[in-house]
Parts: sequence; C-alpha cells; structure tokens
Amino acid sequence: MNPVPRQEEILQQPHRMEKDLLGPLAVPAQAYYGVQTQRALENFALTGVPLSHFPKMIVGLAMVKKAAASANAKLGLLESKRNEAIQYACDRLIQGEFHDEFVVDMIQGGAGTSTNMNANEVIANIGLEYLGHAKGAYEHLHPNNDVNMSQSTNDAYPTAIRVGLQLSHAELVDSLALLRDSFAAKKNEFSDVIKMGRTQLQDAVPMTLGQEFGAFATTLGEDIDRIASLFDLLREVNLGGTAIGTGINADPDYAVLAVNELSQVCGHDMRLAHDLIEATSDMGAFVLFSGMTKRLAIKLSKICNDLRLLSSGPRTGFNEINLPPQQPGSSIMPGKVNPVIPEAVNQVAYQVIGNDLAITMAAENGQLQLNVMEPLIAYKILESMRLLRRAMDMLRERCIDGITANRERCRELVASSIGLITALNPYIGYDNATRIAKLALESGRSVLDLVLEDGLLTAEELDEFLKPENMINPRPMRIR
Repeated sequence: MNPVPRQEEILQQPHRMEKDLLGPLAVPAQAYYGVQTQRALENFALTGVPLSHFPKMIVGLAMVKKAAASANAKLGLLESKRNEAIQYACDRLIQGEFHDEFVVDMIQGGAGTSTNMNANEVIANIGLEYLGHAKGAYEHLHPNNDVNMSQSTNDAYPTAIRVGLQLSHAELVDSLALLRDSFAAKKNEFSDVIKMGRTQLQDAVPMTLGQEFGAFATTLGEDIDRIASLFDLLREVNLGGTAIGTGINADPDYAVLAVNELSQVCGHDMRLAHDLIEATSDMGAFVLFSGMTKRLAIKLSKICNDLRLLSSGPRTGFNEINLPPQQPGSSIMPGKVNPVIPEAVNQVAYQVIGNDLAITMAAENGQLQLNVMEPLIAYKILESMRLLRRAMDMLRERCIDGITANRERCRELVASSIGLITALNPYIGYDNATRIAKLALESGRSVLDLVLEDGLLTAEELDEFLKPENMINPRPMRIR
C-alpha cells in the first residue's frame, strides 16, 4: 500500500487550497478530486484497494450522475451549460478516462459518502476544465449544488452499485458460459473412455469419463440461468429517495424521470422501487446475489477437488486424467508437478465464501433508515465477481482445455474393480454378488474369474452384460 501524502508533503508540492465543513485543506494541484476526497484518503488507509480497482463501479457512478443531471435539466433546475459540462465529464468517465482519480478506499465510514463525493468532485473538475475554468473554481460548477443536485449518497450510491453489478454481470456470465462449454467439449472427447465411478471415495459402478465431465458442464450451466434470474433484482433502485426515501430536496417528478434517464444511459430497464424508504435501508438483493456467487464458488471448488483427485499420482494415485503442467511443483522433489490451477481456484472459492459472510453481517447490521455498511457490501460483491471471473478464465485456459485422458489406466481400474459386481447383480442375484465380492476381496482374484468358476454366467453372457454401452446406461432387465 502506498503511503498517503501528509498535508505538509502536499504543501511542499504544487497544490490548491479547498475548504469544507471542517476548514481548509491542501489538495494536489493536478488532482481532479477535491477536499472531501482528500480527507477520506487520509482517514481510510485500510485495504489499499481504491475504487479505481473496480472500473464498472466508476462507470455506474458516472451513469447515475449523468442521468440525474439530465433529469434536473429537463425539470429546469440545472442550467444548460452546467448540464452540458456534467454530461461531458460523465461521458469521459464512462469511456474509461480519469479512473485513477477515484482514490478512496473501498472500506470507509459514512455509508459511501466519500465515494459519492469522489465522483462529484472529479466530475465537477473535469466539467470546469471543459467550461474553461481552473480546477476548484466551484462557483462555476459545484460538486454538491450541481453534480449532486436532487441526490443523496443514500440513493445515488446504492443505485450506482446496482448499475456496476449489472455491467459486471455480463462478464461473469460470459466466463461461466465459456467454462461450461469447455467441459462440454471434454464430455464429447471422453465419451468412449470407460472408467469406474466412485461414491464416498469407494468403487461404485462404471461410467464414462465423458459423463463425468458432462456433469461438470451441466452443474455450471444451471448457474447461468440462476444468475440471470437474480440480475432482475438489481433493476430496482431508490434513486430520487434522497436521504432516507422521503425524497426531500428533490422535485416530485424527479424520481421517475431520473430512473427513466438512467435506463437509457445504462441500456437496462431500471425501475423505481415502490417503497423508497424500505429500498433505502434494505440490502436483500445484495444478500441474494452474494449467495449466488457463493453457490457458484462452491460448485467450482467441488469440481477442482475432483480434478485433483482424478489426476492424483502419477504412480500412486488415481491417474485417470492428466492436467496440463504449468510449473515445477517442488523446490526439493525433482520431477514433481502439482495441480496448481485447481488449487488456486479452491482458494478463490474460499475467499468468495468469506466475502458472502462479510456481506451477510454487513446487511444485518444496518440500523433504522440506512445501512451504513454498504461500502463493505459493494467491495465484497465486486471482489467476488472479479475473482470468480478471473478464476474461471484461468481454469479454462490453463487447465480444462488441455486435460487428456489416461485411457488404459481407466480401463485397467474398471477390470480390476470389485464394483464391477454391481453390473452383474441383476443376473446373479444380490446374495451371490455379495459372496463373490467378498471372496474377490479376500483372495485378490478377479470378480469375472470367480463368476465363471462358480458357473453363475457364461463367458458369452459376461461379454454381453459388461459391454461399456450396457453398463453406463439403463437397459431392459431379464427375469431371473
């Protein structure tokens, strides 16, 4: 974490003086942020993760400010030249410019006021330059009076979080769909690789490696639909509710107009909450969405656990599949290669699960008409989405696409498995099957040899019943 310059250090460099409720404060001359951002920068040196780490959140803030200015201008409350400057500044932010000016820490007191003012000040100073004025000449375009007109942090900030999540949502779903497709491709590639299925880490019944990878594809595909359904929850916003949802300091027509403007700006149909007081304090949508990221993280971690087991060895483990080697695995054991990509995804999953708990606690701890813990909620949801997206891309590119099957090893384990007796159970009866299984365990002999020796089935019948296609799918049973 880079140390925040102290006031005496700023004063020794080119700077400008700005003032707020607490008095004057020096701000670096080149900074587009202002005095309230500077105070937050000095107060909240916590995570070292500034708002600039989450570009979609900045874009969400800019879209909200752009929509608010448009609504105020249409209501005749904001002078056209000032609206033009705000629109210009917001468009620059939406295009990805000036994001390094969003310097406040993601965790902060004040329910997001520092983030909101960081946006207001940056927009104001970009707009001032557009109008031909110097940074800090707020009499021509004011962060509060103009950029924050008809707004409070308590409606602009949570609305921006929702817009930021919507913009991030598409990237998450795209990464998830690509990973699902990668597993589906392996389903087809491994459709003829017969292997043993396992339950409770014990031999179960035969299946194909393709079926195993197909199940991975299916479980991830389910979450694409689930995430899409929760996405709709993020469309409901409290913009226009201002401080606590009563709409104080906003025109009666502002809320509907601002939400309509926001829908056009962000390209998604937003809707105004029915009860703005409830919507200002309720974090339920974030809790549900975070729970969805946790569900996806758990599924990814389970899959990666399976991949590590299936590739274990190479001589003393399952060794049914080969993961593409990515780096030497030991500083002391020559030749060792570890499943580093699935291991990293496991750790991402644990972080996402921890984030969900933090979000749960933050959502529960809001009092009365506002939840002051929204900065933590925003930080952890955005972090979870970013981590999951990066982890899925890494898993697909550096692991799944390059997996190969050890076909002979898979077949060898099927042939030697006592679990094979389950496939013969309908033909020789449960008691005979149990006896043969026990004898095979005690003697080390093959199940098939013992069945033939006992005359329970002929060689021809065994060949028929143990054909791969007859063991991995339902088939008509004969009457014993």
